[in-house]
Amino acid sequence: MENHFSNAQRAEVLTQALPYIRQYNGKIVVVKYGGNAMINEQLKEQVMEDIVLLWLIGVKIVLVHGGGPEISEVMDKLGKKAQFVDGLRVTDKETVDIVQMVLAGKVNKTLVNLLEMKGGRAMGISGMDGRLIEAKTKNEKLGYVGTITKVNIQPVLDLLEKGYIPVISTVGCDRDGNTYNINGDTAAAHIAGAMGAERLIMMTDIAGILRDRDDPSTLIPEITCAQAAELREEGVISGGMIPKVDCCVEAIRKGVKNVIIMDGRVPHSILMEILTDEGAGTMVKGDGGIE
Repeated sequence: MENHFSNAQRAEVLTQALPYIRQYNGKIVVVKYGGNAMINEQLKEQVMEDIVLLWLIGVKIVLVHGGGPEISEVMDKLGKKAQFVDGLRVTDKETVDIVQMVLAGKVNKTLVNLLEMKGGRAMGISGMDGRLIEAKTKNEKLGYVGTITKVNIQPVLDLLEKGYIPVISTVGCDRDGNTYNINGDTAAAHIAGAMGAERLIMMTDIAGILRDRDDPSTLIPEITCAQAAELREEGVISGGMIPKVDCCVEAIRKGVKNVIIMDGRVPHSILMEILTDEGAGTMVKGDGGIE
């Protein structure tokens, strides 16, 4: 497809992106990355290219990642069956060791390596490094599933100041040396809030918030936190979208300007969101309609 573009058209595209480049230069954008966009290798490369491009034009980009499918895969190989309660993985001591190994090890370093291959400078850390994510037990039934008690954001700020793309795996710790599995969306909301990020981008497996979940053309492009509560009561926001939207609202309450829920399966959706008029997905913003 690239061959159909003349040089003049390419120049025009870049010119149209200029106001957005100016707007986001030097600003913090947090990307929560997971789901199918993470499993498909070609999509994964495109996401990393997008992140490096934004980093090259001066966006302070922070990548927060999950890795649920990879954790399940390793558990299967080890003959350990995944159990879920209310959509949350039951995490015993053996499972939390696997979570730490897969997220802070394999997944994190694979993403760092990809970003470096695409021309970026990346540094991988976990929520345990520098006590970035402190946590406590969320529910005894879930074992080592953590709820965040404190975010120590300085290690991330240090990496940004040195010109790195921080890549953060969502495992947390407490003062007693326990490790916790932390929900990636929740971690991203807390991290973005602690940094006062310009934008939090939540990459998911659907187009955004849909009035009719079976019809992508019913995408709601923009809602406030108050409207999110109304849509939840109406049943428009339901199932797995409820905790995701709760995280968006939480991020805004903590000081993020706005949050985007977007389909990570669409190639270059991050660039479409940041550098074009069209945008992508659903934008959640404060009740004052903060731009």
